[in-house]
Amino acid sequence: MRIAQLANFVGPASGGMRTALHALGAGYVSAGCERLLVVPGPVDARTSTPFGEVVQLRAPRVGGGYRLIVEPWRVTDVLEQWRPTSIELSDKLTLLPVARWARRQGVGSVLLSHERLDDMLALRTGFDATSKVSVGLLNRLLVRSVDAVVVTSEYARQEFTEVAATAGCPVVRVPLGVDLATFRPRPRGPVEVLRLVHAGRLSREKSPHLAVATAVELHRRGVPVRLDVYGVGPHRDELVAIAGSAPVRFRGYVDSPACLSRALAHADVALSVCPGETFGLAVLEALASGTPVVTADRGGARELVDEASGGWGSPDPASLADAVLAVASRPVSGRRAAARERAARYPWSATVASMLEVHSSVVIPASRSRARRVSSNSTAAPATTREPVTIAR
Repeated sequence: MRIAQLANFVGPASGGMRTALHALGAGYVSAGCERLLVVPGPVDARTSTPFGEVVQLRAPRVGGGYRLIVEPWRVTDVLEQWRPTSIELSDKLTLLPVARWARRQGVGSVLLSHERLDDMLALRTGFDATSKVSVGLLNRLLVRSVDAVVVTSEYARQEFTEVAATAGCPVVRVPLGVDLATFRPRPRGPVEVLRLVHAGRLSREKSPHLAVATAVELHRRGVPVRLDVYGVGPHRDELVAIAGSAPVRFRGYVDSPACLSRALAHADVALSVCPGETFGLAVLEALASGTPVVTADRGGARELVDEASGGWGSPDPASLADAVLAVASRPVSGRRAAARERAARYPWSATVASMLEVHSSVVIPASRSRARRVSSNSTAAPATTREPVTIAR
């Protein structure tokens, strides 16, 4: 198979999506597939790597360190040169025309849904009902445009259940994985305070405000506590204001997975409390590092944590603070072993194997592909003349 991964909103400090793109791409190549990755960047460029070709398309900044490909035809020009058997979309909004191109060309298409848009937009804007109506309309269009939708949790599946059944589009649950060799338990120093850690993008839809407020609540109760926050994002100043005089330290972005693992392993409890998270790679990375996790009582992250490996509470500081104290009261060796055992259920190898099955299911045999192209070309409107995309190596 020739698999093209297409992603937007990927930046130098991207966390989960960048990790998933790399792990899946490496897995595809190891399985004998050819792999192309198309991402936005400051200039057009092409790079050959051990894990396939990487094409960067010039794209404008859209805030928060992200860039956005706003000319989908430039993506299809690249794909027409590379000729994939299937494409993997990691963006619901801007690359939808590429899915339509794939259907016309007889190329299989898989949407990898990294976020649940209804809850994410509600968290970002505060307008719950309005966002869910508009997202529902978008999802109806999505399931009619792709051959399969992949979700990472049962919580994420709920967004598509009704519309996918109507359209006859399969929705497949494929949990993501964790690098169990890099993220592992490590020796810890003396414990003087309750050490908490939060790793993630400092943006409202990720709920870092709730993590900081939980540490502030524990501090208010007189608990000797310290929260280390790892990540960058547009709402850092708001978080500093929420922390006030509480012992919250903002450590910035950590580019090295090994360094991040050490930071996670040295904590007593990790906070990953976003109620709208569809999966939560940060949860698995903390668990793999031997650190139990407290989550909100709903969302995809909640599905990763059981009673032995962490705890949960309603998404408010008082309830989450109670959950932190309950987890911290358990014997250290038991809770850390349970965290590692829980993460070991999610190796990247299992994720890659499941994704390859999905891609195999949407690849169209050559004879059907040729027939689809002939049928499509016979009714298609005349193509618009434009300059070809030239990508420097």
